[in-house]
Amino acid sequence: MTIGATLLAGCVSGAALVPPPRQAQPAHHAPGAVTVPIGEPVRSPAPPPRGTLDPGFRRPAPGLADRIASLWRAFPGKTGIAVQRIDGEWAIAERGTDLFPQQSVSKLWVTMSVLDAVDSGRISLDQKVRIGPEDLVVFHQPLAARVRSEGSVTMSVRDLIETAITHSDNLANDSLLRTVGGPSAVRAFIAKKDLGSIRFGPGERLLQSGTAGLTWQQSYAIGRNFYTARAALPMATRQAAMDKYLADPVDGASPAAIASALTRLARGTLLSPESTDYLLGVMTRTHSGPKRLKAGLPAGWQFLHKTGTGQDLNGMTAGYNDIGIATAPDGTRYAIVVMLGTTTASIPQRMALMQAVSGAVAEFHGR
Repeated sequence: MTIGATLLAGCVSGAALVPPPRQAQPAHHAPGAVTVPIGEPVRSPAPPPRGTLDPGFRRPAPGLADRIASLWRAFPGKTGIAVQRIDGEWAIAERGTDLFPQQSVSKLWVTMSVLDAVDSGRISLDQKVRIGPEDLVVFHQPLAARVRSEGSVTMSVRDLIETAITHSDNLANDSLLRTVGGPSAVRAFIAKKDLGSIRFGPGERLLQSGTAGLTWQQSYAIGRNFYTARAALPMATRQAAMDKYLADPVDGASPAAIASALTRLARGTLLSPESTDYLLGVMTRTHSGPKRLKAGLPAGWQFLHKTGTGQDLNGMTAGYNDIGIATAPDGTRYAIVVMLGTTTASIPQRMALMQAVSGAVAEFHGR
């Protein structure tokens, strides 16, 4: 479905789109396991003054929508693309309203829910969270090695956010999820902020075991027990579970809704100024997906993002995504979302598509 170069409903004037520059906040330093430093916050550039708006403020550059559509049509499988100008009044998308598996993209909503709780005084960034063997999950969880060797680990909410977003650590994310009140708390945040077609699943353990056709047991978090149990299932069982998940993903979200949420985050209308700056700063340090959207941007552009990658079955991946905010050298910002639901394309081909999309945004910028 093509949304095309439609005007965003309810847009305000150019001068009101971006909040004024904020005062720098003092850096926080808390002890914890994560050694990645908390960097400087990402600042929102001031909007161009009235009467000097660049040509791309009210409409996409001529040819950009056609380029995105061409890339979308040529790529095999179910693909969703959305681009929204944050400091402007337009958005374009291909299959923008369909639901795609988010996988680790959903870590962003967990962190937003936690920061919303921080803004309301219900949680502190310095609050300590204990993580034990009973909390271990599946797949990518570097933090689990420390839990196994030390028996348990105690970390601050701040360090858990850094670990969950920059390293996409499933254990850190589920620990934040538990701290904020579980999946229902994240769904309540999404509803309160009216984020639209964005679902939140049942947490990493239930999501991944259900996608594989398994019923979760905590023993699956030990060693390679999950992989062994999954491999023992009949292929028909695994395929049926995968097909069910892809047909109606419990963690599904539409590219257009995610682009809109990123736009609102960048504009400072979802969280407090302090939490907005903090989260955007954390997202600049994302380690995963360096050859996805980020690699398509030329020198001088900045990019902050969150990736998501699902399970593989017979050469097909249940969700291969990258979503983020690209900032041009002149300060103009774009929300860019590429989500692959089902595709037989190779990983290099998937990354090439993402690079082509972000590269097109940069190529047409300023026209």
